[in-house]
Amino acid sequence: MQKFIGCDLGGTNLRAAVVDVDAGTVIFQQSVPTLARQGHDAVMKRMADLIEHTIHRAGFSKKEIQGIGIGVPGVLDLEKGETTFLPNLYGNWRQVPLRDTIQLQTDLPTSLLNDARAITVGEWKYGAGKDFDTIAVFTLGTGVGGGLVVDGKLHLGFGGSAGELGHMTINFDGPRCGCGNYGCLETYASGPAIASLGIKAVVQGLTTQIGELCQYDLNRITPALIAQAAREGDPIAQDIYKQAGYYLGIAAAILCASVSPKRIIVTGGVANAGELLLEPMRKTMRERVFIMPVERVEIVLGQLGDNAGVIGSASWAALNINSPK
Repeated sequence: MQKFIGCDLGGTNLRAAVVDVDAGTVIFQQSVPTLARQGHDAVMKRMADLIEHTIHRAGFSKKEIQGIGIGVPGVLDLEKGETTFLPNLYGNWRQVPLRDTIQLQTDLPTSLLNDARAITVGEWKYGAGKDFDTIAVFTLGTGVGGGLVVDGKLHLGFGGSAGELGHMTINFDGPRCGCGNYGCLETYASGPAIASLGIKAVVQGLTTQIGELCQYDLNRITPALIAQAAREGDPIAQDIYKQAGYYLGIAAAILCASVSPKRIIVTGGVANAGELLLEPMRKTMRERVFIMPVERVEIVLGQLGDNAGVIGSASWAALNINSPK
């Protein structure tokens, strides 16, 4: 059994897990607050301490752990092992030597990967993408992330930047995205984008039970609440998910024409809406692709849930340590 640490660097919490990378299972995991406003040096020290404590709590010695993989929410320089820009962490972490710092503080070989790409690796190796050589993964949460596996290899591009599926332009005249572009998929299919449509419906006084479900407290309107209303037959809520699914289908059609994935995997908190999203996504994709056998492209939900990131980052570390470039 090969044991690696998978770690998530989140804006709110740090999570570390001991992962059996042969089976793709989490043996033990725990988390602590990130406390990002204390600065990157303090956060990295807390991460190193968490990793050490997790190994101890799991009942292993450090000699039994072969390496560490860290999923990072932002732009990286994989060659240098540095964070380039982490928009959701205080200070943005410009040119922070995360890999070498954790490696020095833990005395374990360390690898970095964007968090959505880590989820992609997890689903590809052990989840819904297992046994497929070309897949695309959409991670739907506060933003929209993604990843691509092409011909049996994670597609990295410049510095690991490839696979930012949430920042494909799907509406040239769309709203401005946080990345600076206009009309990105993220502005239509992220959790905040979906929630904002529910808030708008209630504020406009439309006939919908969304307001009743949140007792007219707009701060309580979430994608999950809108999904609940949709499942109970609310047409406004159903239309909100149809719209998000439609734009995801446009993005899926672009991927079909460009990389011809055999399976498209949708995961993350917003994906809990299930067929409310996937049915209009499939319909749109199949209506808009004529140059490849689109009927053979499957759209499915991820299988690893919240553990996809730590499993994927641990697996990525194993791949890099066992097959160094």
